[in-house]
Formats: sequence, C-alpha cells, structure tokens
Amino acid sequence: MDFEKLRQDFPLLKNKIIYFDSACTSLKPVQVIEAERRYYEEISACAGRSAHLLAKRASEMFEGARERVAKFIGSKPNEVVFTKNATEALNLVVRSLDYSKRSKIVTTKLEHHSLLLPIIEQQRRGAARVEFLPATTSGLVDEASVEMAIDRQTALVAIHHTTNTTGVRAPLEKIVKVAHENGAYVLVDGAQGVPHSQVNFRSLGADFLAFSGHKMLGPTGIGCLVGREEALKELDTFIVGGETAESVRLDGVKFLEPPKKFEGGIQNYAGAAGLAAACEYLSKIGMGRVEEHEKRLAWKLIEAIGSIEGATLYGPKTAEKRCALACFNLGGVKHHQVALMCDSLAKIALRSGFFCAQPAVELMGAAEGAVRASLYIYNTPAEIEAFKETLGKIAMLGR
Repeated sequence: MDFEKLRQDFPLLKNKIIYFDSACTSLKPVQVIEAERRYYEEISACAGRSAHLLAKRASEMFEGARERVAKFIGSKPNEVVFTKNATEALNLVVRSLDYSKRSKIVTTKLEHHSLLLPIIEQQRRGAARVEFLPATTSGLVDEASVEMAIDRQTALVAIHHTTNTTGVRAPLEKIVKVAHENGAYVLVDGAQGVPHSQVNFRSLGADFLAFSGHKMLGPTGIGCLVGREEALKELDTFIVGGETAESVRLDGVKFLEPPKKFEGGIQNYAGAAGLAAACEYLSKIGMGRVEEHEKRLAWKLIEAIGSIEGATLYGPKTAEKRCALACFNLGGVKHHQVALMCDSLAKIALRSGFFCAQPAVELMGAAEGAVRASLYIYNTPAEIEAFKETLGKIAMLGR
C-alpha cells in the first residue's frame, strides 16, 4: 500500500501541516466528504417516514450504511445502533442495563471520561457500585486481578480496547472469558481500537462495542453501538421519540425491536453515509496494513521522543504493545507550551492536557498533564523526523 500516495486524498494536508492529533479526531478523505455532500445535494430527506421517492432513497441509503458498517465490524446489520458518538453509545449501555439483581460494574482507572463518567454517575445515583481493576503506572491492566474482581455480583465489565493515553490494548480475551463465566456483560470502548486495529465483533466475544466515526476518517456527530441481538434486547429504553415505537397509546407503548428502539428522532443521515464511506476506504487499504504501518511509525515515534534529553515517555518503552500514539513531557517546559510551540514553529498539531482521561494520566505520573502525539495512516517517517527536530529545539529552552 502506498501510504504516501493516499495523502493526496486528504485536503487539509495541502496546507503542509503535520497532523499528530488523530486520537482526538482524524482527518477526512475526499471520499467521505463527497458521500456527505451527495446526501445533501441528491436526497436531503428523512428515512423511515414519508412515502415519496426521496424518502425511500434516504431509507435505502441509511440502511445500506448500516449494512456497510456491520460488514466492516463483523456483525449483523440489526446489531448496529447508530448514535451521535461513542460517548452516547457507552451511556446507552451503562445507563440502560438492569442492576437490580447484580449491582457491580468492573472497570479501570485507565478509561476515557466517556466511559468513566457514566459509571461513576450510576454509583452516585445508587444504581450500581464500582470496582476498579488494578493498573500499573505504565498504563497496563493487572491481568492477575481479573479473576478476583469479576464475580457473580458483577453485572457489567466496561473497559477500553485501546487506551487513548498509551495506545496499549487491554487483555480482552481473558476479561471476556472470566466475565462470561460469571454471567456478566462486557462493554468495550472501541473508540481508539476500531480505527487502528483489526476488530471483528464476533471474534471479540464482547456483548457490546462502542466507537465513533470521527476517529476513523468519518464525519463528526456519528458513532455506533454494536451489540449482540440478545444483549441489546436486555437494555431498557434510552432516548425515545419518533421512529422508536411501533404503537403509541396513552395507556401503553409498544417499542420497536433494536436497533430502531434506540434511534429516536431524525438521524444523522449524511453522517451515516460518510461513515459507510470511511469503512469502505479503510477496507480497501486493509486493517492489517493499517496496523503494520502504525507499528512502523510507533517505533520511530518512541525513538524520536526517547532521543530528546529530559523527555519522559509514559507507558511501555517499546512499540510492541502500542499503536502509533505516545504521551510525554519535556523537562522544564510545560505541556501546553510544548504543543503551542510545535504548532507555531513547525505547524505540528498535538494535544496537551489530560486527554479526557485525567485519572489515567495521573496514574502514569503526569499530575499536571502531558503532551500526546497520535498518528494515523496519512503520517510519515519524515514527519516524525521533523517532530524530533522541533522537540529538540524546544527542549533546549528547558535546560
């Protein structure tokens, strides 16, 4: 695969920027932009409602997008619920599950706030209690603790596929096995995993998988909850309204079966078209090739940061367990200053702060925050060299 050539598909790269903030949101190729444009220019109607031609085309497009996403992720189309992002998908599961018979949720301190906050809210409301799997300062889950933490009182195990602080995967095979042996559901936050790894929902074995379109070349405002048919039926209503009910009477409502049960109101039809186009784009590359490309970048990224005097790299010091993502600090220079200077000196876009994962960042020893460089398919070794040179200049200021 010619990754240098595919850079031509991304209009923003014509501005000669070095975009190292893909864990926040990825750039969009022209194929995705065109898919959204076609909806607005050629259809621009609601799906599932009116009987006119444009409405029928909208329905065909929307359900076709669902089928394309299902093919990409390895699920059935009726197991794909469209949401506005991974945050909504995670909230849907955490806040709609029944905790009356089993009250415990098992998670880790490594989670993104989008997963951590709904869980904490359930505990605050008295609906459930939380137990944290121990994690190391390198951002790794303590596998030895899995069998002790997950028991017959556990309703849900909610955990990342890949963290947004170190780019390391969770030991999901063991976690899923132990959870199911104890009758617990497993919810996987795939916001960082699905864009960068070969993720097949059926092979993963989890009950629920959440991800966002905007981190995988797709539009903002569109995401998915993928759930086993039987598991989705166990969830209570979440957001209800138009298109979620089969029959509405003042003395009783009959809701539609999932996924429609969870897709209240007008949907992001253009976003669904864009997400389908993103899935098609990534499928043509091949997620195996995406992983290989990122692994090569990850080694160079770690070497580049490690070569800077006074730099502290958080997480594992090798790329074996990482995607192309690294968090770090430079001695004597505040993290926000590093990000701002990279932008002003070399048009390098980075993230700084806690990355919506404050407990995770603090656990790794960055009490005030850190800098994150997160790469994707459109990044190159030459950009990492430019990054290394820029960091070297900035580090001189802290000495």
